Amino acid sequence: MPVNGGDELKQTNEIGMFIPLLDAIDIQGKDITADALLTQRKLATYLVERKAHYHFTVKGNQPTLQADIALLFQDRKGADFVAVSPPDHGRIETRRIWCSNALNAYLDFPYVGQVFLIEREVLHKKSGKRTHEIALGITSRPPEQASPQQILAINRGHWSIENRCHYVIDWNYDEDRSRIRTGYGPENMSRLRRFAVGILQPLLRRQNQHFRKNAPPQPQHPIGLRLPAHDQKFYRPRITLIPAREQIYREAGMGQASIGFGR
Repeated sequence: MPVNGGDELKQTNEIGMFIPLLDAIDIQGKDITADALLTQRKLATYLVERKAHYHFTVKGNQPTLQADIALLFQDRKGADFVAVSPPDHGRIETRRIWCSNALNAYLDFPYVGQVFLIEREVLHKKSGKRTHEIALGITSRPPEQASPQQILAINRGHWSIENRCHYVIDWNYDEDRSRIRTGYGPENMSRLRRFAVGILQPLLRRQNQHFRKNAPPQPQHPIGLRLPAHDQKFYRPRITLIPAREQIYREAGMGQASIGFGR
C-alpha cells in the first residue's frame, strides 16, 4: 500500500510497515490474518493490545513454534471440522481442521488462544491427481470465541485476499521486479495496478460464468492479459474466483471483518 515518507521508509519490508500501516486504522474487534513472515511476537502483542485478534501462519521462520504445533497434531484422529467445496474449476477441495488449546501455557508466544492444523486435499477430476497440503497456525481467539469452522473460514478469507489481489499483482504485473522505486512512482503504479485488477476481475467473473453455462464439455480457451511493455507475452490470468470474504463469514456465523497481510 502507498505510504507517506522518504524513499528509505518506502523500501522497508512488510515487518517494518506492519505497525505504521495499522496505526492509521481502527482494528478493534477485527481479525488480522498474516503470512508466516509476520508471525512475530512483537506484532502479536501489538494487535492484542489494540483489542484486535491475530491469526498467523506458522512456518520455518519460527522453528520451535512450528515443531511444537506439529508434534501436538502428529497423532491426530478425526478432524474437528470438515468442509468440502463444490466441484468448480475441475477440482474438488476438502479442508479438514484440528484445533487445540493444550499448548497455551507452554508456547513462548504472547496471548495464545489456540493452535490449529489445516489439511487441504484437492482432487483434480480430469487427471485424477490428488494433492495434499498441511498448514499450521496460531490465533489469539480462544475456543469459546472461535470454533474450528470459524477459524477455517478466517483462513479461507486470508487466501481470498491473496488470490484476488496479491497473487495477481505479483504474477500478472510482476510488481516485485518493478524498477520504479523513487519519488511518488511506486505509489502511482501501485494504484494503477490495483485499479486495473478492480476493473478486470468483474469482467473475468462474468466471462467465466458465461463459459460455465454455455461452453460444451471441452477445454476452455485461455483468456489473455497483456503485460507491461517490458514483457509483451500473453498469460492466462491467474485469478481464483471464490466467494467474497463477507459471504464466507456469514456462512461461518461471524460478524467481524478481516484484514489480511501477504505478498
